[in-house]
Amino acid sequence: MNYALITGGSRGIGAAAARELARRGWGVAINYLHSEEKARTLAEELSALGVPALAVKADVADEGQVRAMVDRALDAFGRLDALVCSAGISHVGLISQIGEAEWRRLFAVNVDGVHHCCRAVLPHMLERKAGSIVTLSSMWGQVGASCEAAYSATKGAVIAYTKALAKELGPSHIRVNCVAPGVIDTEMNAHLSPEDLAALAEETPLGRIGTAEEAAKAVAFLAGEESSFLTGQVIAPNGGLVI
Repeated sequence: MNYALITGGSRGIGAAAARELARRGWGVAINYLHSEEKARTLAEELSALGVPALAVKADVADEGQVRAMVDRALDAFGRLDALVCSAGISHVGLISQIGEAEWRRLFAVNVDGVHHCCRAVLPHMLERKAGSIVTLSSMWGQVGASCEAAYSATKGAVIAYTKALAKELGPSHIRVNCVAPGVIDTEMNAHLSPEDLAALAEETPLGRIGTAEEAAKAVAFLAGEESSFLTGQVIAPNGGLVI
C-alpha cells in the first residue's frame, strides 16, 4: 500500500485528491487548520473504504507544526510515498490595497508552506531514494491575473520552486511536479458571482468551469507510478483557458 500526506486536505481540491487516492488504495493523512470537523469526517469516510486515514492539524506556515505533522503521519503509516501540497489561500483586490500583513500571510501559506512541507518529508524520502511531491499552483501562476497580483506571485513562485526542486532531487529518484488548475468549482472561488462564472465558462474553450474531482485526477496521476518518468512538469487542468 502507498501512503500520502495532503495539506489543505479537508476541502476543495485537497479533499477530492484524498478521495481519489483512497479509491486507488492509498492510505491518506489529511491536513487541516480550521476545518477539523470536515477533516475528521473525511478521514472516517476514507477509513470506511478500507484504507488507513487520519486527520492532522497544522498551520503549514509554521515549520515546527509541519515537522510534527509529518512525524505523526510517519508514525501512523511507517512511510510516505507522496506529499501533496494543496494548502493555499487567495486574495482578490488591487495591489495598492493589500496590506503588508495580508501580503506576508499569502506568501507564508502558499510559498513557505510548500517549502516547509518539502523540507520535512525530504529526509525520509532521501533515505528511501523514492517519493513523489505534487505542488498546487494555479493558471494565474503561469500567466498572472489582474487584481490577483499577490496571489499570482505566490503561485508563480510555486512553479519555479517545483522545477528547481525536480532538478535537485531527480538523482535521488524523487519526482516533483505541479498541478496548475484553472477555474474550479471550490470554496476558493465562492466570491465569484454566477455571472462571473458564466463569463469565465464562456471564455473557456471547453465551455465550462472545472470540478475539484477533475483536478484531483491530475494530482493522483502525478503522485503515482503512472507518471514515473515525469518530473519538473506542470499539468494544467484549465479547460483550455490558458494554453
